[in-house]
Amino acid sequence: MAFEALKAQISMLLGEMNDQPEDLHELYLQVHQELNQLRATGMALPADLVALEQRLLEEFPEAPQPRA
Repeated sequence: MAFEALKAQISMLLGEMNDQPEDLHELYLQVHQELNQLRATGMALPADLVALEQRLLEEFPEAPQPRA
């Protein structure tokens, strides 16, 4: 996915957060996924989105992975 498309999706997600604060967990998952895609490309991450991800992570800690 092109960097500009990722930026557009992240912008849309942030707009949704303002419109639908009851869906913060879903927003966290989507922001986390988008940032992971940026991480995979080696691109610089926007500091404000990383900070948002960290704040949301504090509210929604990741569940431990089941052991095989």
